[in-house]
Amino acid sequence: MILHCLVEGNSVRGTARLCDVEKRTVLNLLARAGENCERLFAEKVRNVKISQLQADEIWTFVQKKEGHKGPEEAHAKEIGDAYTFIGLDRSSKLVVAWHLGKRDQASTDDFISKVRWATANERFDMCSDGFSPYIYAIDAGLHDRADYSQVVKSYSKQEEGRERYSPGSFVSVEKKEIFGAPNLSRASTSHVERKNGTLRQWCKRLTRLTYAFSKKWDNLKSALALHFAHYNFCRIHGSLRITPAMAAGITDHVWTIQELIAA
Repeated sequence: MILHCLVEGNSVRGTARLCDVEKRTVLNLLARAGENCERLFAEKVRNVKISQLQADEIWTFVQKKEGHKGPEEAHAKEIGDAYTFIGLDRSSKLVVAWHLGKRDQASTDDFISKVRWATANERFDMCSDGFSPYIYAIDAGLHDRADYSQVVKSYSKQEEGRERYSPGSFVSVEKKEIFGAPNLSRASTSHVERKNGTLRQWCKRLTRLTYAFSKKWDNLKSALALHFAHYNFCRIHGSLRITPAMAAGITDHVWTIQELIAA
């Protein structure tokens, strides 16, 4: 019941009240479930055949926002801005890979290495926004299988930072071939951007303008691991009428929470 509450978008304290347990009990169970889900994800999402992978990063923060860090916290990597990199298969809506880190080259390289681990050795199209570290990371890690393009959207107001709650009015979109032979007519990041909305809806730590933001990096990572495993294996996708894992051929049935944490 605790895990059901967490994956349905309840906060830690709200879950503790609903289940009549201590907050520490919820956090301990979250840590154990998150560790198991992260291992399960790496084992099950492996050699997946995809046609188009869409990549994006979603912003949140741990303990405090980057601009509020003091001098003694300037180099503390587990405090401040935190970005979740997501790789989504356009057809099956499967989250092929995810990574929690900073919005820098090192985290991008780690994310792309997870994409390589998860995908089959066959060519596929890959799309992202204009974040420049993708170019080096994909060229180094996926040059033998990815035809890469960038989709750059322009808005009426310049973004002041990734923490903005909404962009200005949409003006135009530019699709650029980076390397390989991507199909620019199908190049898009709309599906992974919609997944960002799902993540903010069903993972309370990423809901805007609340007190439910993460206080510890490890707890955020555990919550993300639980969310993505539940999304892939347990939650029926509205348009597919099956789970993303079923659509990708990884499993043949909808998993229960019990199966997820026991696998």
